Amino acid sequence: MRSEYCGLVNRKHLGQTVHVCGWVHRRRDHGGVIFIDLRDREGLLQVVCDPDTPETFKTADRVRNEFVIRVEGKVRERPAGTVNPNLPSGEVEVLAQEITILNPSLTPAFQIDEENLSETVRLEHRVLDLRRPFMQQNLKIRYRAAMSVRNFLDREGFLDIETPMLTRSTPEGARDYLVPSRVHAGQFYALPQSPQLFKQMLMMAGFDRYYQIVKCFRDEDLRADRQPEFTQIDIETSFLGQEEITRIMETLIRHVFKEVIGVELPDPFPRLGYAEAMSRYGSDKPDLRVPLELTELTDAVQDVDFKVFKEAAQLKDGRVAALRLPQGGTLTRSEIDAYTEYVKQFGAKGLAYIKVNAVKRGSDGLQSPILKFLSPGAIQAILERTGACDGDLIFFGADRAKIVNEALGALRAKLGHERGLTQPGWRPLWVLDFPMFEYDDTEKRWAAMHHPFTSPADGHEDLLETDPGAARAKAHDMVVNGWEIGGGSVRIHRQEVQQKVFRALGIGADEAQAKFGFLLESLQYGAPPHGGIAFGLDRIVALMAGVDSIRDVIAFPKTQRAQCLLTQAPSAVDERQLRELHIRLRKTEQGKD
Repeated sequence: MRSEYCGLVNRKHLGQTVHVCGWVHRRRDHGGVIFIDLRDREGLLQVVCDPDTPETFKTADRVRNEFVIRVEGKVRERPAGTVNPNLPSGEVEVLAQEITILNPSLTPAFQIDEENLSETVRLEHRVLDLRRPFMQQNLKIRYRAAMSVRNFLDREGFLDIETPMLTRSTPEGARDYLVPSRVHAGQFYALPQSPQLFKQMLMMAGFDRYYQIVKCFRDEDLRADRQPEFTQIDIETSFLGQEEITRIMETLIRHVFKEVIGVELPDPFPRLGYAEAMSRYGSDKPDLRVPLELTELTDAVQDVDFKVFKEAAQLKDGRVAALRLPQGGTLTRSEIDAYTEYVKQFGAKGLAYIKVNAVKRGSDGLQSPILKFLSPGAIQAILERTGACDGDLIFFGADRAKIVNEALGALRAKLGHERGLTQPGWRPLWVLDFPMFEYDDTEKRWAAMHHPFTSPADGHEDLLETDPGAARAKAHDMVVNGWEIGGGSVRIHRQEVQQKVFRALGIGADEAQAKFGFLLESLQYGAPPHGGIAFGLDRIVALMAGVDSIRDVIAFPKTQRAQCLLTQAPSAVDERQLRELHIRLRKTEQGKD
């Protein structure tokens, strides 16, 4: 039926008769000659139909956009002045000898080359959306990235091993998607948030280099870089330390970026400790293309009269920090108010600021509602530490350190992008030395920062019981341009250490046995030192494709409300199916299921 792809027909086919199939991208009638731009996954090809072939011309006159047709014709050079240098096929055209309509089309909901479509329209008509050239290109990038990963890991001796999709529910951070069992009434499987426990047990079974490109599921609030089902490049290896693991994984990512999009990433990647990342950037996934940094001021303002600064500085976990915006003095009051509203979504109560008109004039060269509450010494410290220059604007965050970091960290990234400060290029890094735990104020207990199977740093095992907040982890996250694309750790391979971690997390012996007994038992039979990482394939491809949302690199994604607008999932099911699963729906107060 087809001898060539449309987009691959070029000068080497001159004089040849070809058979091409595809969708009518555009039809143009130029006074007796009909031109058809025929499209397939490889691109566009211009087809010319003239009245010298009456039946072919008659058929061409009937076709419309998105008709599926087959064309037989001879390849010839385009006339002078009509060459399209933007297309691989742009130097040639096909003079149609026969056209067959394989399938007509209704008028599509939108033109395939239409821009500025709403995401709702795109997802409702995803099949049409996927025909668009940029979406076809995105999914090709995804394919090439996955193949590049597979080829690299195969050469490094890794085995692709599948793990179960139906497993038991275990606490790993997000809510599980539950699957009711028909055979075992009242019991449920869980869809895996990751293959974490299974890949560890594969290490214990002797498969010392494992990988899997696998679907994972998390029932969590969504955003541009999250989906309820996502694809993970899951990797685990035995008998390698953290330095060796990160070196191999860094080489993998450099290889994939080079092979797929021709980008040379730095060698080696810079490394940054978690504490330094939070201090300088307010984030453990900083976008290093943004040159702005946070400045520590807690000690300099602990005795000032400004209550907001003073109270925050005297909190046990408080912080006062500044963010200098070069030449930000041109910001209007409405723009400052908008940034103030922005940081409130991260828990900040407000956003103090100082406009720097003339540094040499001291307080007289500054403009701010808070100046009268600051001592000359505090003002001098602020100007010196931030490196303020004439025309700058200094923003301040004062609260618990977690709130200050999240608010100013987000503001830093937003200002960098909106004010044109972001530098071009690719800025990857490793973030290391994470805390083992973070305190959950709601639950009043320690929670694992990564997951409860992460190994503590050497010499920190005793801190798990005496001072959990001081314990550091052998964890490693890879960040590229502000996106965390991978996270992993060295795992716990000794049962006594794993039990210490469970105790620190408030997981008693009975609960640990009930939820993780199969892992704890395996640890008793000669578990090797092991560790690994999981990369987000969707995020890596989104970066490569230059899109802002991972939905643009997933064939059939969900919305931010976890709905599929194409298939209308999730949906109600009939009563018979529910009875088979031993489930009865309960009415809410509003009378809805």
